[in-house]
Amino acid sequence: MALDKALPSVLLDALFTEAHGPVTVLDTIPLIGGSINDAYRLDTSEGPYFLKVNSADRFPSMFEAEVDGLLRLAKAGTRTPVVHGHGEADDTTWLLLEFVEKGQPTRSFWHSFGKGLAELHRNTKPYFGLDRNNYIGSLEQVNTPRPAWHTFFMEHRLEPLVKKARDLGKVQPGMAFRSERLFGKLEGLFPNEPPALLHGDLWNGNFICTTERAPVLIDPAVYFGHREMDIAMTTLFGGFDPEFHAAYNAEWPLERGWEERLDLCNLYPLLVHTVLFGGEYVQQVDNVLKRFT
Repeated sequence: MALDKALPSVLLDALFTEAHGPVTVLDTIPLIGGSINDAYRLDTSEGPYFLKVNSADRFPSMFEAEVDGLLRLAKAGTRTPVVHGHGEADDTTWLLLEFVEKGQPTRSFWHSFGKGLAELHRNTKPYFGLDRNNYIGSLEQVNTPRPAWHTFFMEHRLEPLVKKARDLGKVQPGMAFRSERLFGKLEGLFPNEPPALLHGDLWNGNFICTTERAPVLIDPAVYFGHREMDIAMTTLFGGFDPEFHAAYNAEWPLERGWEERLDLCNLYPLLVHTVLFGGEYVQQVDNVLKRFT
């Protein structure tokens, strides 16, 4: 974890401004789950809040980027936690959010979630990328706009991470060569679709089912990309009911062959995991490269 200490009073004092009115922190409860930031539930006189903290010298712009992503998703009509503020105090960066109580997913939840993601993806721009960089996990995600998806996917998703993996000694023999061959084929592998606003890191740990059975998206890595990227990510670690994909396809059918392209899309998160963790992800990346080259 990032900070192994009790929350200092100077930090707690910085969380609530006059805009919140008088708020008294009654209890701070550490939460388990994240590997990058420390997280707490704050029980206060005004109800619970969710707090993320990290050392200011580690990822100084991470929470700023997260707020930007949450607000973009919310503006597009997607439910996200309310942002109550972010800043720095006592050499610590912090992000204060609405605390979302969790419920149990039902069939209607998955239907609403799939339909809502399709509606999110209808938000578009004339380019692939974003007007700022952000993060996926603890890695900086470069989003410099490009007019074509295959160019963006190669230059800002696959190529930099293959280089990072090679520099870290995590590249198997032939992997770099197979990567180069894949880059030359990308243009013909994806169907031509407009840029879609993506969550960008849509695995099963980055959504919440509320007590009202409504989906809430958290921890975004937003950009405008090919919508199959989000769909593929939902399949990478499981945890999504078939009703989710059925509802998405009923709202906006995916192009023929999307299931065969899942591994190609997931090459990006697999490379992220290869760079961060190595291990079995190296072989998974090489298997995908062999399949598509």
